[in-house]
Amino acid sequence: MLKRYAFLLIVLLLLAACGSNAPAANVNEGNGETAVTSNANMPADSEPASVESAPEGAAPPPGYDASTWADIVAEANGQEVNFYMWGGSDLINAWVTEYVATAVQEQYGVTLNMIPVSDATEYINKVLGEKEAGRDTDGTVDLVWVNGENFRTMRQGDLLYGNWAQFLPNSAYVNQNDPSVANDFGYPVDGYESPYGKAQFVMVYDSAKVPEPPRTVEELLAWIEANPGKFTYPAPPDFTGSAFMRHICYWAADGHEQLLGEFDQALFDEKLPACWQALNDIEPFLWREGQTYPENHARLQDLFANGEVYFDMAYNPAEASSLIENGRYPETTRTFVFDSGTIANTHYVAIPTNSPHKAAAMVVANFLLSPAAQLSKAQPENWGDLPVLDPALLPAAQQAEFDAIPRGAATLSTEELAAARLPELQAPWLTAMEQAWEADVLQK
Repeated sequence: MLKRYAFLLIVLLLLAACGSNAPAANVNEGNGETAVTSNANMPADSEPASVESAPEGAAPPPGYDASTWADIVAEANGQEVNFYMWGGSDLINAWVTEYVATAVQEQYGVTLNMIPVSDATEYINKVLGEKEAGRDTDGTVDLVWVNGENFRTMRQGDLLYGNWAQFLPNSAYVNQNDPSVANDFGYPVDGYESPYGKAQFVMVYDSAKVPEPPRTVEELLAWIEANPGKFTYPAPPDFTGSAFMRHICYWAADGHEQLLGEFDQALFDEKLPACWQALNDIEPFLWREGQTYPENHARLQDLFANGEVYFDMAYNPAEASSLIENGRYPETTRTFVFDSGTIANTHYVAIPTNSPHKAAAMVVANFLLSPAAQLSKAQPENWGDLPVLDPALLPAAQQAEFDAIPRGAATLSTEELAAARLPELQAPWLTAMEQAWEADVLQK
């Protein structure tokens, strides 16, 4: 609840200005930075990125008008990048602090410090506070993992550096005409953030306990009432819990199509009460009788791993396979998408406007877009994140490498996922939904 009030305060401050999950190990005392160590089990690719010049015709980033990509790489050598990102997944933390950090140090002389946060408001508050204190060029945040309402908030508050993403050499492998890449929750990217990966919501279940999972939202709601205590979802504004809530709202509104476009309060008031009613109806049948909700997705994962609940949910379709691979989830874990589809989006990295290490931040962002990094990230044992690169833009040999990525027992086919993709709503819809869930579900 406090997070929501904090977020609203941030938005008000930013708009006024415009008018004028478990942290990684080895956190250094005093500054919250995660120490970077190499791991022989996940070696970094010692080969440089396959493309080392900006795409033809790409405009240089602000402040680098006469620079080439080689100039930016040279400036980055010896710099440090404080990468603020959600720290609730041990798999993701390890991939960043071991594979990525080792690679950018060896290839470019850049030191990467991962700073784990539980919510994006932490780094938004930090950047905003530094700007208000006059720290316009010597901030402490160099790179952030961001999308959705948090990107929109930072962009509208003039807290992000841009446009720079089009100058990254590896951006040549991204389909820039893909609406889900060019627009972040309906808000134009305009080069202010670089794609990092793609995501699509899936439901996770234990097939030993639920042999035939419900395939529609209506069937799931009925299953919850028939199986008290065996289902719950993280409390919004947790990213995963908020996504689950939106699926219920899509269903209750008789389809997402009516909610696309700019936020409409009258339409919201007409279509969404049915959503809050459905969520209130199942509340007594949730884990702990709905008296409390998991505070985040990591807590829900614990409940599923311990067998307390029979369903999990994830924005990463391969996450369940990764957790099976790592011995966390039972081998009977499987995933499904609703017959009506599931929400899909792209996630990004962005650079705060007061970062003193913009060159190194761009170098890290470019490495994250490299075929080598995207291939490593897609491996189920590493992360299992969906690649953001367009296979049609890759050389044939690299296309074959991506085609050969093991799916994992719990991962749906690319074709099944693609056929079920639903769009995200624009950020104001999300904010209004999360506020209404708190008022009309949590507090009732």
